[in-house]
This record gives sequence, C-alpha cells and structure tokens, in this order.
Amino acid sequence: MAAERQYQGVVHERSREIMSAWYDDLARAAKTGEPSACLMISGNCVEILRAFDIHPIFPEVNALQMAIRKQALPMILKAEQMGYSGDNCAYVKADVGFLMSGGVGPTGTIPSPSIVVCNYVGCNVYVKWFEHIAHFCKAPLFMLDIPFLREKAPSKDDITYVMKQLQELIALCEQVTGKKFDIDKLREICRYAARAEDGWARAKDLCKAKPAPFDAYFDSINMMGPINVLRGTKAAADFFDAAVAEYEEQVALGAGPLPEERFRIITEGPPPYPYYRNFRNLFAKWGAVSVASTYSTVGGLWEYGFRHDPERPLESIAEQMIVHNLTNRSILDRYQQIKDYVERWEADALVIHSIKSCRLFSAGQGDMREYFTKELGVPTLLVESDLEDPRYYSEAQMKNRIDAFFEALEHRKLVNA
Repeated sequence: MAAERQYQGVVHERSREIMSAWYDDLARAAKTGEPSACLMISGNCVEILRAFDIHPIFPEVNALQMAIRKQALPMILKAEQMGYSGDNCAYVKADVGFLMSGGVGPTGTIPSPSIVVCNYVGCNVYVKWFEHIAHFCKAPLFMLDIPFLREKAPSKDDITYVMKQLQELIALCEQVTGKKFDIDKLREICRYAARAEDGWARAKDLCKAKPAPFDAYFDSINMMGPINVLRGTKAAADFFDAAVAEYEEQVALGAGPLPEERFRIITEGPPPYPYYRNFRNLFAKWGAVSVASTYSTVGGLWEYGFRHDPERPLESIAEQMIVHNLTNRSILDRYQQIKDYVERWEADALVIHSIKSCRLFSAGQGDMREYFTKELGVPTLLVESDLEDPRYYSEAQMKNRIDAFFEALEHRKLVNA
C-alpha cells in the first residue's frame, strides 16, 4: 500500500502542478492581452497554435473543472435563464454561464480569445457552441471542416482538403500574432507531442498486467490533462516519461490502485464529474478496476500506434484530426475498440455510463449493451446520469444498480471457478 500511495502522489501531484501552471499562464494572458484561442479537445490542431505562442483555451476543460469543484450548477442555471434548453449539452451551458458571469476577459481567469477555432469531429453541438463563444467574445471564428472517417483510412483527397484549411489557419495566426510561420518550430512541437503520445500509450499498455498499476478510467483523468491540454510541450513529454517509470515500478511490485483487484472492467462514457469521488467509490468497494476506457481516447487513439510526425507535420496533424480520435469514427468502430479492450486487457465486464446531455456518447449505448451482452457474452452494466449537471445524479439508485451488477458478477465467477 505504501507503493500505491507513492505512485498516486507522484503522478497526481505532477499533473496538478503542470495543469496549474497552464491556468496561471491563462490568467496572465487575460491581463496582458497575449494572443489566445479557443479550441476543442477531440482531433484538434493545437500544435499549430503553439507554433505561434498562442495560448490554447479549452472550454470543455473549463466546464469540467467547474463540475468537479461543484461550481457548475449556478452557471448552468444562468445559461438556462438566458434561453438555453434543459436538453442542451451541460458543458455548453456551464461554459456560457461562466463566460457571461465575467470569468473571461481582463478581469477574469481566462483570456478573451483572439481566435475561436472549431473543428467538427462528430459532435455538431460544437459548431453552435463555438459560434456563440465567437459572438459573445467578438472574436473571429475559424471553422475547420473535417471529413468523417468513412473507410478504415482517409483518402489522399481528404488529407489534402484538411491540410489546405490548416494552411489558411496558419495565415490567420500570422495575421493575429504578427509572427511568420516557422516550420522548424512546428517540427519541434510535434516531437514533444510524439513523446507524450508514446508515454501515454506505454502507460495504458501496462494495464494489461494483473493487477493493473492504475485505474485506466478514474486515474486516467490525471493524465488526460497533460496529453490533451499540454500536448506538444516539453512539460507533457517529461510528465509521461515519469508516469511510465512509476507505473512500471508498480507492475514490478505487483501493486495496483486498490488493495485487491477483484474485477477488471472496461468503462465506456465520461464520468459524472460533480460526483466523481462518490462514483469511483461505488466501484472501489467491489475491488473493480478499469483496465481500459473509451473516454480516455477522446483526444486521440494513441495506444493504436499514431504519433505526430515531425518530418511531415501538417500531414500528420490532418491525419490526427480525421482518423485518430474517437469522436470522428462510427459506432461500429467504437464496438471494435471495446471488444479489443475486453480481449487484450482480459476484462471481466463492460460498464457503460450514459450521459443525459451528451448525445455523441450516449446515442446507441442501449444497442451496445445488447450487443456485448447477447452477442459476445460480456456482462454489461448501463447506468445513467450526467457529466456536468448534478441534478441528474441519484447516488442511491446508482449504488443499487452497481451493487446488484457486481453481486451477480461475483456469483458468476464462483459458479465458473
């Protein structure tokens, strides 16, 4: 247990340090007027912004941080008072409420963006969300049109189409910052990105060990900040080198995040951030550890081999935006990803957390449960709440569902022993 506490402390604290530094940078930029840009997590082109020293702002992360600190509901209610529907994405409402409450700009903690960069990768809510941010902040909106992944690999025309848009974005960044594009600087950024991606993939692969050295759903949240927000920086690359070293030591010690790993599960869907700790404890009491999760791949499918390539930076950025992120792929691709996790990470069950206000993740999850339960024989639990809005979380109901599922799973193990 001493080793367990040590690894949790090192990885969690280092993640907190570098994420706090990012927020400090944003707060400084809010006061100094340094250039900044809003963009989304999934399939983004943050490397290009970094090449111009533009501070990246992630509205999703702002919303997530408010939820985990139990500060989201007043912002959601403010957006609903403005006319946003109860069925709108709660991330959107929390972020808009925050924006309209003075959190953005010279007197806030987040800078008013110089550019709003939106790339459509699966979730059409983002288009309107970023249009609204641009309108409220009076910032230019740059819309990247990303072709949906229709086959196993994108066509050359698809990649060329995205690369031409990236060149247009580069021209806009030159105009906003007054700096000329430096291809060598972009190559260096892509090298750091590839290092971080390699570390992220190595860490997740270690969860094939028994016991897994960390929970690839709950503990992965500590690593999703560096890989998604700080990708392309030396800080992120160094973080993952250190994290991998810690997790390799955990594997060597035969130690994991819980005193005993009784059940290995795959988790689908985001967590309920307002009740994050409570939700985790409902699984921990059963000795259930997530050995892989789909949510941890929303920013990129790094464990399947993709790395940004400094020798062809624009092309590899275009490939990441089209192919190597979860939300630009079909539901059948997600089935295959989960099936791969179940088999290669040797999981006992699948847990689906369905999100009321996120149609992108929740659409088709009922069919997903039927497929894995009836077609593949994988015990599957589906529970429902929301990733941001605390009004849709019932701990008593959640506890009853989870306890009943693991009681049945425990009985199944005993019968098959």
